[in-house]
Amino acid sequence: MREYLLTLCVTAAVTYLLTGPVRKFAIAAGAMPPVRARDVHREPTPRLGGIAMFGGLCAGLLVASQLTNIGELFTLSDEPRALLSGAGLIWLIGVLDDKWGVDALVKLGGQMIAAGVMVLQGLTILWLPVPGVGNVALTPFQGTLLTVALVVVTINAVNFVDGLDGLASGMVCIAGVAFFMYAYRIWYGYGIEAAAPATLFAAVLMGMCLGFLPHNMHPARIFMGDSGSMLIGLVLAAGAVSITGQVDPDVMVEHTGSVKSAVHTMVPLYMPLLLPLSIIAIPVADLVMAIVRRTWNGRSPFAADRGHLHHRLLEIGHSHSRAVLIMYFWAALIAFGAVAFSVRSSSLAIVLAIVLLSAVGLVVLLLPRYTPRVPAWAQRMLPPRYRRARREAEETEAAATPPGPGEDPAPTGETAEDAELEPAMAGLNGATAVGERQQFTRPKKINTHD
Repeated sequence: MREYLLTLCVTAAVTYLLTGPVRKFAIAAGAMPPVRARDVHREPTPRLGGIAMFGGLCAGLLVASQLTNIGELFTLSDEPRALLSGAGLIWLIGVLDDKWGVDALVKLGGQMIAAGVMVLQGLTILWLPVPGVGNVALTPFQGTLLTVALVVVTINAVNFVDGLDGLASGMVCIAGVAFFMYAYRIWYGYGIEAAAPATLFAAVLMGMCLGFLPHNMHPARIFMGDSGSMLIGLVLAAGAVSITGQVDPDVMVEHTGSVKSAVHTMVPLYMPLLLPLSIIAIPVADLVMAIVRRTWNGRSPFAADRGHLHHRLLEIGHSHSRAVLIMYFWAALIAFGAVAFSVRSSSLAIVLAIVLLSAVGLVVLLLPRYTPRVPAWAQRMLPPRYRRARREAEETEAAATPPGPGEDPAPTGETAEDAELEPAMAGLNGATAVGERQQFTRPKKINTHD
């Protein structure tokens, strides 16, 4: 566990430290597209945040290769090199798209090539545990097709959900935490070494997201762009492919005692086939609805619009930060619920807890006008820019609230005394300004010839 934590911390630190210089580079390179009609931010914001995230990925894998236990993966398995090869290719395509723009079909082809590169180096799905059927071995063609499809769906799901500040990085980080818990349990709980690469990928993924998130929270100072969203989507898919394709289901039977118990224990092995369909079910659902909506309207499935889930949360009255937190909540509920169900699939308490939390989430979802208040004693704990944003939001809300009967509207952010003194101060300032103008006005020139 200590080596995984060290890898996570190094990845997060390198990503965090590189994001500042990358932001300056993006501004100098002109990677600041104008605000579009479907965007929710008001000012042009630099992209290319994926450069810092790719640097964190390389640093994390480099440190992991030098550690005692994790370092053996780089000699016994080609999966880390396969991940780095596919990540480098997809990252390069994303950088080109962030700077100059790349056609959607070209990006789709690049995603398929990156997935194929990983398949050629051994990162592929070999078999599937199917409930009620048992272990189903796949042919090389079937494994390749399923692997490429899983990678492409995951990349585009993460790319589609990247529409609000901190949304994609936070949701993928939640998915990475849930996936790390499951993979680490398979690796050390059951002693199956084939789950070690997936555990490493999840640790690196968490570090990339955690290091970039402080720069990307609302109001964001930099966007990850396609170079970042496609990158973390590929890393997440690589972990799912690794644990699904390399962990032998028959080994689980030896530890659990029966095929039925093994299948229940390996729920996130056929669910994450459904991974990310279970771990990031919200982005995948958003992806499917976007394709159906655009096709139904006679548009291209890759044509951007404002019909995503996060856009709809803003339209019904939720603030930017509140919409992001709601998406975090549902992502965490589904991801950790799937992992908890794999541990205790027959526990009624887990089902009741999921139902209760779902009810709480629905109540919060239907109360968009409620704004949580930060206590006065906790204001100093917030960063200065968040304190300023909170104060501006409160002033805007106060200005929008109509005065009650018998009340005079007071200027926003001012007390009643300030409002009474304002006319006097205005007159004093006006007199002072006139006096200053008279003092510094050049005297009129007298014509002596008249």
